[in-house]
Amino acid sequence: MARWSAGHPWRAIAGWFLFVALCLGTGLAVGGNAATTEDYRVGEGGRAEAMAAEGGLQQKPVERVLISGRPGAGPLDPASADAAARDVTERMRALPEVESVAAPVRSADGTVLRVDVTLKGPELDGKKHVDPLLAQTAEVQKTHPGLLVEETGSPSISKGVGELRGSDLARTEAIALPITLITLLFVFGSIALAVVPLLLALSSIAASIGLSMLASHAFPDAGVGTNVILLIGLAVGVDYTLFYLKREREERARSGGGLSSQAVVELAAATSGRAVVLSGIAVAVSSATLYLADDVIFSSIATGAIIVSLVAVASSLTVLPALLAELGDRAERRAARKAARRGVKPARRPRNGGGRITAAMLRLTSARPAATLGVATAAMLLLSAPLLSLNLTDMGRDTHPRDIPAMQTYDRLNAAFPELKSMHQVVVHAGPGRTAEATAALRDLADRVEDDPRLTGTADLRTSADGRVQLLELPVPHHVSEPEARTSLHDLRTEHIPAVLGTLDGVETAVTGDVARYADYPEHQKDKLPLIIGALLLVTFAVTARAFRSLVLGLVGVVLNLLSAGASLGLLVLVFQNTWAEGLLDFTSTGSVGSRVPLFLFVILFGLSMDYQVFVLSRIREAVLDGAPTRRAVLDGIGRSAGVVTSAAFVMVTVFASFVGLHIMEMKQMGFALAVAVLLDAVVIRILILPALLLMLGDRTWWPSRAAHRDRSGIAATPAKVG
Repeated sequence: MARWSAGHPWRAIAGWFLFVALCLGTGLAVGGNAATTEDYRVGEGGRAEAMAAEGGLQQKPVERVLISGRPGAGPLDPASADAAARDVTERMRALPEVESVAAPVRSADGTVLRVDVTLKGPELDGKKHVDPLLAQTAEVQKTHPGLLVEETGSPSISKGVGELRGSDLARTEAIALPITLITLLFVFGSIALAVVPLLLALSSIAASIGLSMLASHAFPDAGVGTNVILLIGLAVGVDYTLFYLKREREERARSGGGLSSQAVVELAAATSGRAVVLSGIAVAVSSATLYLADDVIFSSIATGAIIVSLVAVASSLTVLPALLAELGDRAERRAARKAARRGVKPARRPRNGGGRITAAMLRLTSARPAATLGVATAAMLLLSAPLLSLNLTDMGRDTHPRDIPAMQTYDRLNAAFPELKSMHQVVVHAGPGRTAEATAALRDLADRVEDDPRLTGTADLRTSADGRVQLLELPVPHHVSEPEARTSLHDLRTEHIPAVLGTLDGVETAVTGDVARYADYPEHQKDKLPLIIGALLLVTFAVTARAFRSLVLGLVGVVLNLLSAGASLGLLVLVFQNTWAEGLLDFTSTGSVGSRVPLFLFVILFGLSMDYQVFVLSRIREAVLDGAPTRRAVLDGIGRSAGVVTSAAFVMVTVFASFVGLHIMEMKQMGFALAVAVLLDAVVIRILILPALLLMLGDRTWWPSRAAHRDRSGIAATPAKVG
């Protein structure tokens, strides 16, 4: 593929951009398939929601309009508030998006009047139809300037979160792209060569977004697919191109002008190009383990990561060799002209090391590998120690930034109506003829918990049209993250419901609601975590062992990835479960880590770290194939790859670190964890632990085979004894 692309550069370039246009155009034409409410159901809460939906009792999107006096204007005037409430009611009922408007409700202290508006359609679709309601609320505010008229609810909050996420991502792109370009300019010293990685990464992202729209019809998009494509696409797209470009320049300089551009490109393809393909496959296969989570969000993440990594590999096999063939000769001619004008010979051999600091670290490692390995491993384990206190929670509505106006109103709503903070929904599916018994049992349940201080307000009992499904709603005057809410759910499920409904035959019972959703999701993730990590370790071992024909290297890859992931997760816990870094990173600690973060980190990090693993080990193996002893091969291979690994890591860290500035807590945590993990992987793992471990292993590195079975082009070669 590289040979053809280099020989027909303009055809390859035109073909690539045609491919990008077709992918994006087809995706936009077909459109995406967004996940529905049903796709998010997990655990007992999800089962209860399915039962409620069967009876037409599913949760609907609700907006709440608050009417209160302006600060400092004295007590609320009842007549003015009632007039505003009538205005709200009339306007909302006239909207086609509205299903019903409830009678106004006054707060216990009489300072706030509330009007509840139920929208048509599924719960998740509320944010798509909330704009007309917000517009009418704004009109009521203009009509009644002496009052404060505000609106909040799940639809308006979701809309606000989406808008904030969009503006955050635009800002991170504005930061990450220039820094990436500056880094590439520093690495290559050429604007043309610096633009190539960025251009290919952005074109790969565009093609991947189009393909992800098509894929969403098989794997529904939970709204995070594009974010993942941007996050992973920019990192791996630049990295893959960087690996390839650096090797092409190295081979061109080594040949001293004695090889044609096509031959140089073929050499780069047979070495770094092969490593890029292996890395891309590793990222894709590692990401695929997320499908085992049985969760629509992780399915979206997996789909986005797989598509963008494979598209980035495709660009490195097609358009990149063509661009290198065109730009390579031009760069050489310009360098020769400049050198001739200055009266010096053009440099033919680039510096392959990673700088003085890297060289010093490698000298220390080579002199005392055992001590280096012990100290560096101990440091990584020490960083992993906070992981023992990991507290996983669902980063729900209460954790959203208060920069969102609907969240500010949400806080005032909860202060005036504490019974609306959260709720339990007990759903009962009764067999034929058991409706009356089930209804009576639910009323007994309401009486049983009436005096529970963790519950308050009036219980609401609803029955489906056919009488087979009943839903008892119990208000909880505590936020879902508070211990009172969690313990009340536990007692409801383990004590109260079994005592009242446990003796009824032919009756199925489950509990959902705000608290159940918050509690069930992390438990679901904890249950899936061992399965996914096990599959991930197996994949890492298999890919590394197969690529380098060594079970020892397969095991080394697993251990090093575990160290890197453990240390980054430990730092994540240390920073985000405590308050000391709140001002530094602009967040308010929840005392927990988002339940999705560890799985996301493990899978994506294992895939991305394979970039460095494959690239570095490929250089070491090349040296072995050239007849170098294992010790010399390790030092030369890591020394030669250190510069490009450091540059690639800097790009990745920049991209991921830019997500730390986001307001959404889970995305902030993911960006921080990935940035730290890549930094530790590139510096501590690849320059200290890996070379120290390989130096101590010596020729045993290649067990069970003491020979390297493939030459640099990947074609079977005569086995050569290692060392």
